[in-house]
Amino acid sequence: MADSPYIFDVTQLDFEEKVLAASMRVPVLVDFWAPWCGPCKQLGPVLEKIVAEYQGQVLLAKVNADNEMQLATLFGIRSLPTVMLLRDGQPVDGFLGAQPESAIRAMLAPHLGEPPAQLEPEAEAEPAPLDPAAREAELRAQLAAAPDNGELKLELATLLVERGAVEEAGQLLDTLTPKLAESDLAKKLRAQLSFAGVLRDAPARGELEAAIARDPAALGARHQLGTRLLLAGEHGAAFEQFLEIMRRDRKFQDDLGRKSLVAAFSLVDDPDTVAATRRKMAAMLF
Repeated sequence: MADSPYIFDVTQLDFEEKVLAASMRVPVLVDFWAPWCGPCKQLGPVLEKIVAEYQGQVLLAKVNADNEMQLATLFGIRSLPTVMLLRDGQPVDGFLGAQPESAIRAMLAPHLGEPPAQLEPEAEAEPAPLDPAAREAELRAQLAAAPDNGELKLELATLLVERGAVEEAGQLLDTLTPKLAESDLAKKLRAQLSFAGVLRDAPARGELEAAIARDPAALGARHQLGTRLLLAGEHGAAFEQFLEIMRRDRKFQDDLGRKSLVAAFSLVDDPDTVAATRRKMAAMLF
């Protein structure tokens, strides 16, 4: 962590003083991170650089979510990294996941303006991301040298899931320590593997839509279609398919509609859509 009075670690014991009380005087960025989280390590130095430029006009409080689970729960943290901007004790802005420097500056600008004495920055080319195949080869070599490194296993499993090598990804996740196996990323990967398994030998999207048009009670087809929509990023449409399964038959495959929704929530970084769907689900349950 940067040696700066504007950047510091916080715990539940000093959160009220260092964050909530401080935010009454100056905006405070709160960075929820964890040691195993690769994107967190990418984001941290970028946040520190930007905060240092503001020379005290904004503070950066870093929360290790593994150690401060109650704080993470209080703020509804579901994925890491999550960054919130607090002012007068309340979140006023923020973002999920590692973001480029330009996006973070754009988020802060309406609240803080430009950093003091900030010269017009020269355009800097973003470093080209490593080709996934090259990164996979690099991770395999690193794991060969450090076979017990859980962070490397998680990153490699993520790449494997992205290219569809679900069986090998599952085997890697099975070798994680109990603590890492309970991490948000590991749970997310498990959910992705579960949904990917649903689509093994499943019909194409058009065929599934035609089957449902012929028979709206074709719940198996609805589940496969919802899964295709979810993995394609059409989260709201996916949730509606799972909700419709619940509406039509709560007993279908041991409450598959509800279980699919619960698993899907861990994959979707859209708090508004998730919250709206949770309310609909709760209305059917109670």
